Amino acid sequence: MSQERIIQVERDILSKNDGFAAENRAYFAANGIFALNFVSSPGSGKTSLLVRTIGDLKERLPIGVVEGDQQTSNDAARIRETGAPAIQVNTGKGCHLDAHMVGHAVEELAPAKNSVLFIENVGNLVCPAAFDLGEAHKVVLLSVTEGEDKPLKYPDMFAAADLMILNKADLLPHLDFDVGACIANALRVNPRLQTLVVSARTGEGMPAFYSWLEANAAMAVTRALAKAG
Repeated sequence: MSQERIIQVERDILSKNDGFAAENRAYFAANGIFALNFVSSPGSGKTSLLVRTIGDLKERLPIGVVEGDQQTSNDAARIRETGAPAIQVNTGKGCHLDAHMVGHAVEELAPAKNSVLFIENVGNLVCPAAFDLGEAHKVVLLSVTEGEDKPLKYPDMFAAADLMILNKADLLPHLDFDVGACIANALRVNPRLQTLVVSARTGEGMPAFYSWLEANAAMAVTRALAKAG
């Protein structure tokens, strides 16, 4: 296949995806649903962070989860153990969720109005960067067991995100990881990127994430009410 033809196919795929993403976004906006697309490399702690968040906030916020993995329903099972509803989407050989998959998952999940929807994408710092799912924000997780230069190696993902959560901070005393250098690298790629340093295991730094989450979820509800008239 020629380079020109490859580019055209990619454009067609993304254009079709963007149409589905617009439908998802309109549905979320009309129902006051604050949707977040969580992206990271495998093993950064996305599911652990969501389990901790749901456990701490489920009495204050209705929360639903769409789980993306190539195989197994392990992560959805972990989420359901918290009491939150979760739908597993298996992508097979696919390396990311797309907006059409998420739309069907949301239909099945039927998230409550004025709720928070976490979309946990397939562990991959490349492909998910290009696919809009209709979310309000992409949230990129990076763990301190990875390199400080990850934002420079995978710039598209960090450029597409609005929030970076640096996870596993409880391991910092045992590692040669420079938090300042990592954040500086991320800001070189995306100067508007907000950053938080947390430990999903101990809870360190999590209240700051909860404050960000609740404030933005409240704004989503306010906008939906204003639109409804």
